[in-house]
Amino acid sequence: MRPHLILLLLTLSGCMPMTYPPGTQHHAAQLSEGAFLTEDGASLPVRHWLPKTEPHAVIIALHGFNDYSHFFDMPGNYFSARGIACLAYDQRGFGSAPQRGLWAGSAAYVKDLQVFTRLVKRRYPNQPVYLLGESMGGAVVITALRQGNMPDIAGSILIAPALWARSTMPWYQTSLLWVLAHSLPWLTLTGKGVQVVASDNIDMLRALRLDPLVIKASRVETLYGLANLMDIAFNSARSQQGNILMLYGEKDEIIPKKPIFLFLQQLLLAEAEEITVALYQHGHHMLLRDLQAHAPWKDIAAWINTGTNTFPSGADKRAQQWLSGQLEPF
Repeated sequence: MRPHLILLLLTLSGCMPMTYPPGTQHHAAQLSEGAFLTEDGASLPVRHWLPKTEPHAVIIALHGFNDYSHFFDMPGNYFSARGIACLAYDQRGFGSAPQRGLWAGSAAYVKDLQVFTRLVKRRYPNQPVYLLGESMGGAVVITALRQGNMPDIAGSILIAPALWARSTMPWYQTSLLWVLAHSLPWLTLTGKGVQVVASDNIDMLRALRLDPLVIKASRVETLYGLANLMDIAFNSARSQQGNILMLYGEKDEIIPKKPIFLFLQQLLLAEAEEITVALYQHGHHMLLRDLQAHAPWKDIAAWINTGTNTFPSGADKRAQQWLSGQLEPF
């Protein structure tokens, strides 16, 4: 065996991608005005957007990878002005939550969502509660809904969910991720040089680059953990239940069309109560913060308030064309 191959094997045998799960559960979880205190004692910052009067519905919003609860500020203000209470928390390892930059594991993110949902339902016992997940947050919601112990909710809203599973990635990408995760798991990658556009709202993107709570460099083992989560979510389509609304932008350069399309094909076979898909012709990955963000905001509000699957934007009709093959699938 060649010396460089021996060295590589020795390196791989000594490194493994790590997760940093919650500690021992030692008290009941609590929800205060500014924090979600978990059962293991972690304090996860919480943001609220509340109507001036009693809300008629509640949204729990989960942020995407390297983002934090502030992502929902614009839509949260929109929905709260229309009688919908909104709450969002920083997930472990992100924003101001503990163990910044470290991956807590898919099970930990799902458990936190389950517990947080129970606490919110206890605070709002007479209002329907909806889960909204953007990107990674969408993958967490999908994974949570396959669990039998997830509290009952009125519906789930998936915004460009992170579904880029390994089975839909090119082989060289999955191979490189595995090698790096098992040799240099602590290595941080910034994404500089990757020419993708997350939104057409340039001012918003500039603000994110200047925001110290938005993570700019990710550990390889954290990316590996995200890939694991996306695998689980992608393979959970048939186990989804309840009312589901999924929104996706045709100009999304972060989550490719192929895994979204394949997931939807399986999702439409699930025994869910109602599945509504909206496709935005000019939408990017950050649909809720794009320059045309008011379109999905109005559609979500219409879906919650009236239960309609016919949207003001017409994005539902475009999705039907896409799924029926009238538009190029990917």
